Order: sequence, then structure tokens, then C-alpha cells
Amino acid sequence: MGYEFTRHALYVMHERNIPIDWVEQVFRKPDNTVSDPMDSALEHRMGIIEEYGGRVLRVVVNTKVEPARIVTVYFDRKMKGKL
Repeated sequence: MGYEFTRHALYVMHERNIPIDWVEQVFRKPDNTVSDPMDSALEHRMGIIEEYGGRVLRVVVNTKVEPARIVTVYFDRKMKGKL
């Protein structure tokens, strides 16, 4: 499955120093996936990044377009230790 980034996703990855490798890891093999409660086109993929203290990276993906579009990326403080 291919994917592309929105400008916003690229911007926040740069600002938050989130390597593309981590985003790809979570995109391809998430530890957990949930649907967005407000937008059925969006899927939240979460994965533990051991290299970053076991924090949970959340990758929000629009799965209704081809290729899939990574909308935003962030470390979810509320999820640490819950996956």
C-alpha cells in the first residue's frame, strides 16, 4: 500500500523531529488502529517507538484516497503505557 504526506504532516514531522522511518514503521505495522470518531475517512494508527523512551506515535491516515494520505503525526502522551 502506497502513501503520501500532506504538507501539514511534513511540517509537524520536521518541527517535532520525528524521523520518517518511525512514521513508516507505524503506518505499515501499527500496534493499534482505531477509527476517527468524527471522520470515517480517517484512521489512527499507533505504535510504540522504543528508541524514544517507549512513547506512542500516532499517525493519522486518510484511507479513503489512493494512495493513502498521512494527515498528521504526533506523540500521544495519553497513550504511553497503554498499548
